[in-house]
Amino acid sequence: MQMYKFTEDQEMLRKAVREFVEAEIAPHAQEWDEEDRCPVELFPKMGELGITGIFVPEQYGGAGLGYTERAIVLEEISRYSGGLGIAMMTHHMGAYVINTFGTAEQKQKYLPELAAGTKIGGLSVTEPAGGSDFMGQKSTGELKDGKWVLNGRKCFITNSHVASTDVWTVRTGTDDKGRPVLSTFIIEKGTPGHGPGRKENKLGLRGSVTGDIICSDVTLEPSQMLGKEGAGSKIAMGAIGELGRSGMAAICVGILRGCVEESVKFANERIVYGKPISKLQAIQLMIADNRVDYEAANLLLYSAMRLKDAAQPCTTEVSIAKYFASEAAARAAKRTMDLMGGYGVINEYPVGRFLRDALTSIPSGATSVIQQLIIAGDTLRG
Repeated sequence: MQMYKFTEDQEMLRKAVREFVEAEIAPHAQEWDEEDRCPVELFPKMGELGITGIFVPEQYGGAGLGYTERAIVLEEISRYSGGLGIAMMTHHMGAYVINTFGTAEQKQKYLPELAAGTKIGGLSVTEPAGGSDFMGQKSTGELKDGKWVLNGRKCFITNSHVASTDVWTVRTGTDDKGRPVLSTFIIEKGTPGHGPGRKENKLGLRGSVTGDIICSDVTLEPSQMLGKEGAGSKIAMGAIGELGRSGMAAICVGILRGCVEESVKFANERIVYGKPISKLQAIQLMIADNRVDYEAANLLLYSAMRLKDAAQPCTTEVSIAKYFASEAAARAAKRTMDLMGGYGVINEYPVGRFLRDALTSIPSGATSVIQQLIIAGDTLRG
């Protein structure tokens, strides 16, 4: 099962990650979901395997691989735990912006520990006024006596209570047309005035921590600015638009594969009227639809990642993959519940978690409507 063809090295990576996931994640996924607990103790172990620093250059302790490999890793994790998948995806975004936009000193300071998994990364962009109104952020950064002072509140932030390295976007002024100028800063855990607030009780993607992060007169050195002043929009949207949304697509491809495998397993084992229900044509049609949704999402995701690895523009392709994969994962999870009948709503089985994770993935990284607008805009431009 899998129409997209990977290299031999990529298949070896998939095999190694799958073995780790089946040993360290699969047995605990239900427990993490029920407790809504992020297993931070696994991050150093995943660091040893190269997962936490999958695309970080080797000179900073990473695996030095590409974004296709990153998608493989997230798919494998999310086959069992979409919650841990989004925690890792967000960790990657924190490392990505430092690796892409950071100075040599910032890379040397932060990337080795992020790659090792001894520090967890975060990216704090969304605010209560609205996640899609990116330029409407209210958080501020003001230069006082040679230092930056940050104030504001971020919400719906993954890794809010566990991140050691938090990247913030804030308003640092306005341009000559009165538009906000956004800049980006790296904030270390324990910085006075910076800390978590409310922890959200989510429908799905449990096993990750999501909540508020607050800055109250947080004082930072100029060296903690990431990129130049005014580069915040480029940095944050670059991370969200291609890395965040492709990560969510990979998570949903993992959920889709789980739906295929669980529907096949249940159909072969469930005996009704003396034979497995897999012999029934209606059940076969459901399994066929699950397979088609998985394969289509898989092809869209990895085709987009091939462009990303080739340093080609892929924002629209990533939006297509994210839109299709998240909606398809919700369809497939519901379909698998229907196939299983009464067993589908018993939490002993993972399909209920698949449905909740898929539904929660839809607004993560911008809703399906936002993806449709991006796709339509590109299409109308020709």
